[in-house]
This record gives sequence, C-alpha cells and structure tokens, in this order.
Amino acid sequence: MQYKLIKTDTKTNARLGEITTDHGTIQTPIFMPVGTVGSVKGIHQRDVSDDIHAQIILGNTYHLYLRPGPQLLQQAGGLHKFMHWDKPILTDSGGFQVFSLSANRKLTEEGAKFSSHIDGSKHLFTPEKVVDLQRIIGSDIMMAFDECPPGDCDYNYARKSLDLTMRWLHRGVERYKQTEPLYGHYQSFFPIVQGASFKELRQRSATEIAELGMDGNAIGGLAVGEPVEVMYAMIEVVNEILPTDKPRYLMGVGTPANILEGISRGVDMFDCVMPTRNGRNGMLFTSEGIMNMKNNKWKDDFSPIDPCGASFVDLYYSKAYLRHLFVSEELLAGQIASAHNLAFYLWLVGEARKHIAEGDFAEWKEMMVKKVTTRL
Repeated sequence: MQYKLIKTDTKTNARLGEITTDHGTIQTPIFMPVGTVGSVKGIHQRDVSDDIHAQIILGNTYHLYLRPGPQLLQQAGGLHKFMHWDKPILTDSGGFQVFSLSANRKLTEEGAKFSSHIDGSKHLFTPEKVVDLQRIIGSDIMMAFDECPPGDCDYNYARKSLDLTMRWLHRGVERYKQTEPLYGHYQSFFPIVQGASFKELRQRSATEIAELGMDGNAIGGLAVGEPVEVMYAMIEVVNEILPTDKPRYLMGVGTPANILEGISRGVDMFDCVMPTRNGRNGMLFTSEGIMNMKNNKWKDDFSPIDPCGASFVDLYYSKAYLRHLFVSEELLAGQIASAHNLAFYLWLVGEARKHIAEGDFAEWKEMMVKKVTTRL
C-alpha cells in the first residue's frame, strides 16, 4: 500500500491525499460505507460502487467470523469474491464489538473470551487469531486487535486497558510479519491509538505506534460517550504525533459535522453506520441540514431531497414520495434514505477534497458545519 500526501491546507490541518492498494486507488479524505457482514445494509453492491461512488467499504472480523465463518470465506476465495466487490475493503478487528459485549466477555492477557450474540457459544479472540482471520477474509487493510475502553472510564482503567492493547498490538504485528496474504494481493496492518480521554495516554500510545512504521494508523476509542469537544481535542493530540506520510483513520465517526471537524484536524479516513442506520429510521442528511422524512411538512413537497443534487437519489425521488413510503412502511423507504445518506457523505468528503485543493477549505468548512447541523 502506498500513501501520497498531495496538499495540506494552510489554515487548518486538512490533507488531500491518495492511497493506492491492489484493489484500487482511494482519494482522501474519504468516507467508507460500513458493510459489517459483507453487505452495506439494504443497498446493492452495484449501487454502492456506481451510484454512491464508494471507493472502499468495511467488513467486520467479529461478525464475519460468526457468520458465514472463516472456512466458507476461504472456500469462496475471500470476501471480495464472496460478495462480488472488486474495490478495497478494510476490516475492523472486532475490538469494538467485544467492547459492546461487555456483559458477555472476559479480558485476559491471552485475549478476549466472549459469548456469541447469535447463539451464546463461547469463543476466544487473540491478537494472533484476529490477524489469521483477516488473512482469510482477505481485506486490503487489516486492523489490530484492541480493547476499546468506555468514554467515561477513569485514568486507572484507561491506563491498564492501554497497556493491554499495546501488548496485544506487538503480538499482532509479529503475527502479521510472520504470515502472508492468501489471495495474491497485499494486505496492510493498521495499529489503533487508544488511551480514552487522557492526553498523556494518547500521546504515549501514538508515539509507540508511530515508531512501528506500519502502512497507516487508526484512532480508536472515540465517540463512545465522551463530549464532542474532548473527542476533537484527542484527535489534535494524536495527530501531532502520528506521521504525516501515512494515512490516519478515525474509527466509527460520525455525523457530517464530526467528519468535517476531523478533516480539519488532519484525519484522512472515516466510517460510521449512521448514514444507513439513521436513514432506515427516516433521518436524512442533506447539504442544507437534517430532515425527519416522517414529518407532515414534507407531505406535498415535490422538490428533490437535496437541492444541491448531492445524491443520485435526487434525480428520481421527491420529499413527498419518500415521506409517503415511510408513512406506508414500505421497505423501499429505508433503501432510498440509506442510499441518499451514503451518497451525501461521499459527496461531502468529495467537496472537502475539492476545497482543500482550491485553498478555501477553512471558509467552506465553517459554512458547511452550520448547514449540516441545522434541523429542517
């Protein structure tokens, strides 16, 4: 994998870049649709690629391990072939899922023991096993196995958690270096900076990770309950240390405003389930603000969903029609809304790239943050 830093904004830390993988090139900053189990929920792969213009999607090691399982994925020739997707894939290691299963898991030096949310069966994830699983999945970018501490944890918990995560990281890096890809394409391995909301811990984690010299680096453990101002502060702390010649991935974040603020602080890659999850519930993100499509005010509004034409959906459907589908509880409502939201997110980062290139990102970003946080 190669990363090329093309330009850094003069008024912020926003970066224009390019990541090259064996499955294609990714223009950064980029948003990555989440395809947890090998599917971006409710949307055909063809639409994700051709209409939404996704350059890379995510899969999740925890979920793919449980269903369909590593044996079947290896028989299929990896996730790319299994789901018929020929662009890059990033896989989360499952650390966040184990965190979310706190009532059904136990952390040890060896790894994380957990019960399946599907059938209650017992399993063990170790740093080594997670690397092996991601080799079988065949993702272009693999993530290190970590513990994601709660956003409101105290210093002692955060310190012990970080110590464990860093010991796991070194084991994962060793396993990565000992193993080879299974399907003929190169796979990168990204460490994850942790440390909760404590500057000292974040600095220590980022410094140790930077010294490893991996292909890219991730920032985890944010947007998990801490105030948004704390999240932004931690991003700044970490990005002062992480190398500028490697991509930076902010995991699981977030709203359109979060993404714009992350870009301005030097983040290159984002993912979040919000576009599809909120879309299925009738919340739409647009260039003018946030809409609840179930509201009566859209009943006879035959204008496009987004006046900027940020989404291909705007070519076909009006606000009135989409509201009708939601009120009628038609499955198509969630599909259209999810597709629109993803297309909008991809439009937003595309506009960010354009304004970084043109040199007016700071002014554009301030204007857009106000717009995308407005309730219509």
